[in-house]
Amino acid sequence: MIGHIHSIESFGTVDGPGVRMVIFTKGCPMRCKYCHNPDTWDMSGGEDISVKEILSKYNSKKSFYRNGGITVSGGEPLMQMKFVTELFKAAKSQSIHTCLDTSGILFDKENKKRIKEFDRLIKYTDLVLLDIKHINDDEHKKLTGFSNKNILDFAKYLEEKNVPVSIRHVVVPGITFNEHYLLELGKYIGTLKNLQSIDVLAYHDMGKSKYESLGIEYPLKDTPPLSKDDAMKAKRIILKGIKTTRK
Repeated sequence: MIGHIHSIESFGTVDGPGVRMVIFTKGCPMRCKYCHNPDTWDMSGGEDISVKEILSKYNSKKSFYRNGGITVSGGEPLMQMKFVTELFKAAKSQSIHTCLDTSGILFDKENKKRIKEFDRLIKYTDLVLLDIKHINDDEHKKLTGFSNKNILDFAKYLEEKNVPVSIRHVVVPGITFNEHYLLELGKYIGTLKNLQSIDVLAYHDMGKSKYESLGIEYPLKDTPPLSKDDAMKAKRIILKGIKTTRK
C-alpha cells in the first residue's frame, strides 16, 4: 500500500504521547484561514512511500520511540484512509502505538460503506487528535468553507466506539477567541466520555512565507498572533464549560 506524503518528521513531541514519527499526508478539502501548511492542500508534489518503507524508517530508530509511536497528520489523512488503515494495521502487528490527527471532515454517518471503512480504521487506532475548528456552525463555514456537522458527528462516533480522543482547538483573535464560543465548546467537549485531554493552540502567523511562495494571499494578514496569556485564558474558559456540563 502506497501513501502520497508531504513529509516525515522523525522526532515529533507534540503529536501524541512520547517521541513519535509523524507522517504528513498530502491532500485536504478544507481551506482554514489560519492553516500553516497550504502546501499540503493538493496532491501535487510530495513523495510516494509504502507502508513497508515507513515501518523500516521507524524501526531504524525504534529505541527513540520507546514511549511513543506513529502519528499520521496532514493535510487531512482521511483523504488517504486506506493507506492510513494499512499503515496502522501493520504498526499494531508490531505493537506500535498509533495516533490519527484529523479534523474528521470526511466522516459521513449516513454513508454505510464509508462507516465500514471508518470501523476498520479505528480498529487499529489507539488515539485520535480531533481538531474542532469552531463550535458554531455558521462561523465554522466562514473559517473553513465547511459545516462542522460531520466533525461533531465523528466525535460522537469515536465516543460510541470508545476510542480515546484529544481535542485540539486553535484560538484566533477575533474568530475563536470569544468567551461565548469557548464556553460552548467546553460544554460540548464535556459531553464526551472518551475525552483524554484538551490542547489549546495559540494562533501564529509563521505560515505567511509559505503563502507568499505559493502566490496565495494570506487570509489573516492583519490578525496578530495570540499571546500565551490569552491562550491560557481561553483554556480556562473551555474548562469552565466542561465543568458546567459535568456537574
